[in-house]
Amino acid sequence: MPSIHKLLIANRGEIACRIIRTCRAMGIATVAIYSEADANGLHVRQADEAVLIGPPPSAQSYLRGDAIIATARERGCDAIHPGYGFLSENADFAEAVIAAGLIWVGPPPAAMRAMGSKTAGRASAVAAGIPIPPGLEIENLEFKMENSDNAANSSFSILNSQFLSECPLLVKAVAGGGGRGMRLVNSPDELLAAISSAQREALNAFGDGRVFLEKFIVNPHHVEIQVFGDHHGNVVHLFERECSIQRRHQKIIEESPSPLLDADLRGRMGAAAVQLAKSVGYTNAGTMEFLVDADRRFYFLEMNTRLQVEHPVTEMVTGLDLVQLQLRVAMGDALPPSLLALNAPGQAPRGHAIECRICAEDPANQFMPSIGKLTRMVEPAAARVETGMAEGGEVSVHYDSMIAKLIVHGNTRAEAIRKLDIALAGYHIEGITTNIAFLRDVVNHPAFAAGDTTTKFIETHFAEWSGDNGQLTMDNGQLTMDNGQRAMGNEPQIVIPTSPWHAQNRFRIGVAQEARSKRQEPRSKKQEVRTKRSTASTKRSTLNSQLSTSVEAPMPGVIRQVNVAVGDVVKRGATLALMEAMKMELRVNASRDGTVCKINCAVGQVVEKGQVLIELE
Repeated sequence: MPSIHKLLIANRGEIACRIIRTCRAMGIATVAIYSEADANGLHVRQADEAVLIGPPPSAQSYLRGDAIIATARERGCDAIHPGYGFLSENADFAEAVIAAGLIWVGPPPAAMRAMGSKTAGRASAVAAGIPIPPGLEIENLEFKMENSDNAANSSFSILNSQFLSECPLLVKAVAGGGGRGMRLVNSPDELLAAISSAQREALNAFGDGRVFLEKFIVNPHHVEIQVFGDHHGNVVHLFERECSIQRRHQKIIEESPSPLLDADLRGRMGAAAVQLAKSVGYTNAGTMEFLVDADRRFYFLEMNTRLQVEHPVTEMVTGLDLVQLQLRVAMGDALPPSLLALNAPGQAPRGHAIECRICAEDPANQFMPSIGKLTRMVEPAAARVETGMAEGGEVSVHYDSMIAKLIVHGNTRAEAIRKLDIALAGYHIEGITTNIAFLRDVVNHPAFAAGDTTTKFIETHFAEWSGDNGQLTMDNGQLTMDNGQRAMGNEPQIVIPTSPWHAQNRFRIGVAQEARSKRQEPRSKKQEVRTKRSTASTKRSTLNSQLSTSVEAPMPGVIRQVNVAVGDVVKRGATLALMEAMKMELRVNASRDGTVCKINCAVGQVVEKGQVLIELE
């Protein structure tokens, strides 16, 4: 039976720190890889060894499978853990790892090919008798468009397909996840631009630009089922996670159990997930994603053939360490009987857990990413925090905007919501804009408390959020605070003694030292004034840009496309150029009508925030 003594982590940030934590507990040495941009990263400092893998762009560093495998062999590693994102769902990479004589901490490459591609996963679901949303494969469109003088003519068969009468549609990346490579199409005339944009974003994030179309199910709940399989024929589900609170098709709040599911629906969805995993010979950790419509009918969306960002939610309601489970399964261990028993009738999640993703972004400005140095970071005392950053760290333009994950657990959903609000009130980051205040307003909204958490939640309730209209539903006079903690009353708490996630000892994943204790008041007057001033400043800036003849870069990034030439007449709102930043594609639009008189950027050029890209007259 193979064993792991030394592990290379083919990832960065908080997931690398998360894996390092479990490896330490298991006595496994770790090797981190890092790009030049991550030289001072927390995962670099926490690993036993760290190796520079390349320049900042992912394609030249974290997506270099050959260099990663060579590093693992040079450093005497037994195994590679891919984390999530990057190469985690790349079956060719998994195959190469195994061919190099290393242990792959993940599912078999054959199962990855059967489920890792969304189109292949849809086919597997149909074969297993599990319903899927209607869809249309267009994996060869990229080739057609690149080899045609007229993109519209090359796409004739798609544009004339009866499927387009099903609008709204989603263009979706075949590979990867995390909401990247997804675009909503409300009418046929939006299709080609959406496909092109989704392809570019997917290629950058996953190294695979293939996309397909899927019928957009309006206002559903997004519910996923965690599955786990071993090499002895056992497959179980570890209950569900509700992931409906999203922006840009990316999750920002996850919870378990789902406020929508009852025991019957949980059982049926869990059984479908296990059946599908068994049908492709799946082992290790994986997640089946479903949409549940207003009539409580569920549809298979895709499988993430890896550990999910939101896996801590499942750990909190099961008492398991999923990374440890991954490593033990990779070494050939069978799933323990206690784990198999979780699928027995009457079993349910223990208590309620909720996770928030703390991101460097501005919710009042269309969730525009924010970059810069974390000049001050104070974390809440009574919550689980997973992060790959520390005070003084820098959010780079090259990678995802997530700073940390904040997770709480309570006996009931109401208790978990209260704990989450308290934790968010005690979380302070300075130096960059974050979504913390926005998240507080979300969890305090009556619709969230009622469990009315569909994928249109933010669009419905927070479309006009500006940062100065927040609401607090808790009576501060009835709460006491001590180093960021508020009393929770006399309610009993569920504590799983064997789980480190329930320890009340300020345990943190990825934090090198104790956060400074400081009395934190929720939404102080000083904070409110600062927010209002920021909002007013943003409005003035917007007005000035509307009057300006200069079109500036909204943030640092790389120019991917220039859509105009000198002399072109443009209307306000026209997309003049496309930028790529933090794994996202950003449109640079004209803020007024005018004629292009000068172009100061070119495809592939790295630009800074505020740099003048195009001038109008």
